[in-house]
Amino acid sequence: MLLNRIAVKIAFFLNGFIYANWGSRLPRIQELYNASDGTIALVLFCMSLGAVAGMPFTGWIIIRNGSRRITLWALILYCVFVPLIPFMPNLAALMALYLVMGITTGMLDVAMNAQAVMIENAYQRPIMTSFHALFSIGMALGAWCGVLFAKLEFDLSAHLSIIVIVSLIAAFWVSRNLVHDKPDPSIKEEGPLFRIPNKALLSVGIIAFCCMMGEGAMSEWTVNYMENIAFASEATAPIALSAFATAMTLGRIFGDRIRASWGDTKLIMFGGVLASLGLALAVGLPLPWTVILGAFMVGLGLSTIVPIAYSIAGNEKGLPSGVGLAMVTTVGYSGFLFGAPIIGFIADVSNLRIGLSMVIILFVIMTYLGFVRMRAQKV
Repeated sequence: MLLNRIAVKIAFFLNGFIYANWGSRLPRIQELYNASDGTIALVLFCMSLGAVAGMPFTGWIIIRNGSRRITLWALILYCVFVPLIPFMPNLAALMALYLVMGITTGMLDVAMNAQAVMIENAYQRPIMTSFHALFSIGMALGAWCGVLFAKLEFDLSAHLSIIVIVSLIAAFWVSRNLVHDKPDPSIKEEGPLFRIPNKALLSVGIIAFCCMMGEGAMSEWTVNYMENIAFASEATAPIALSAFATAMTLGRIFGDRIRASWGDTKLIMFGGVLASLGLALAVGLPLPWTVILGAFMVGLGLSTIVPIAYSIAGNEKGLPSGVGLAMVTTVGYSGFLFGAPIIGFIADVSNLRIGLSMVIILFVIMTYLGFVRMRAQKV
């Protein structure tokens, strides 16, 4: 089981690592295709559509084929598609590529979380946050890779090709050590796979949506915000993204311990307040050092919320774990992916500062829903 746990952690790591590498070079992608913020928002929107469309299907296919095979193929396909980003002949082709990338990342997210739930159940104690910590570590290292490749003035195609080759080598070892789960024949007797979430899961899904929309906004617009609003240099700008990812990592490394001490709802409320204050600092005082500090606060605040949501969904009574995860992951991850395009559209109409200000409202909603859950548990 230890090797299984390590393999799933590496899958989480690679997902974050690859994402942050191309995300940290988004300004260069924008320059390469001579695209405005609104046009890049449309490109990212295509990725969102692909992911949201693929997630419910992944819940269905996991039941019939197991999560191991889906995790493996989604990871490999993601690695294959990312190096193609600089080679699209036009923006329409780039949008099509991001649509396919969205499908692969959506399938990967559901499948690897299903693997994590099985391992957490085998350990019989909360360890979900530790898996997401590896995603954040991957994000942090991926962002620092972006800083390094930008500093060394590497061509975008060479940068993406190098990190994908390394990722594929790691994926080969992962493929040999994932949990070999089997199809669940009993699912036919349990009703339809696609169900409307009950009240408890709907609340969890909305919390995950607000949190992950903030994650998506920070992941894909922090570098642009640093360059265009805080007027940081090209080499300095990715440091804010690294600070965000590093804070997410620290919060998730210690998250399971804090969760056991504080409880889920208190941790959600504390995280929401901290994230709100951090983003307010970055938006209210747009200087490089304040944006970096604010990004760190946001990352720390959001770090444990999604793992808590996924753990609750994967263990919801009366639902197979793949179905519960597909429900909450689809709602939550759509926030992660739709966040960046929505911020881009707002930035095109007004500016990026106003766009990120809207995310603070979501953090307040997330905090309020945590408070509602705490009151309901006391009744």
